[in-house]
Amino acid sequence: MKKFRGKRRYFRNLQKEQQLSAHPLDFSPDSWFDFWHVHLDFDGRGNGHLKMRKAHVQALFHLMDELDAALQTWGQPYQLWIELSRLDAGLDAIFIHTNNPNDDNFPFTNPTLTEPTERLPDYLQTIDGLEHYQIRSYEQRNYDEFDDMSVETADQILVIERRDHHLYPF
Repeated sequence: MKKFRGKRRYFRNLQKEQQLSAHPLDFSPDSWFDFWHVHLDFDGRGNGHLKMRKAHVQALFHLMDELDAALQTWGQPYQLWIELSRLDAGLDAIFIHTNNPNDDNFPFTNPTLTEPTERLPDYLQTIDGLEHYQIRSYEQRNYDEFDDMSVETADQILVIERRDHHLYPF
């Protein structure tokens, strides 16, 4: 495994990325979000290191709290959730979805969401106040056609929403 240089700078930048101010979002009355999302661990650094994965998941929860506060003052109906991949930390993201002119898909519903049957991952167990969130999951199948040989992978995606006040759960 290649040595990870610049950890201090990396985590300092992650601290900045978990702040709402790092994402230029428009909360004006005529704005909208069509599955807007951000991946804080886009390169998947958390795949090989549990400490890195925990830091990114905690940063997603922090950003979710800040986004939730801003969306509540915005006054429009919205959906806000985190998706965590069991296989690839680079797929972990936070999403905002509202009524939008692109499609008539608000509120978004995913009929395949179920209660997770497996134990929650260790990196999720460390989140303070986890009981305030609803955690469900769905299976995502990916097909990779590389060198004329298709490979199918099945990933379990955890979907995390706040329990307390969302009008439009999945």
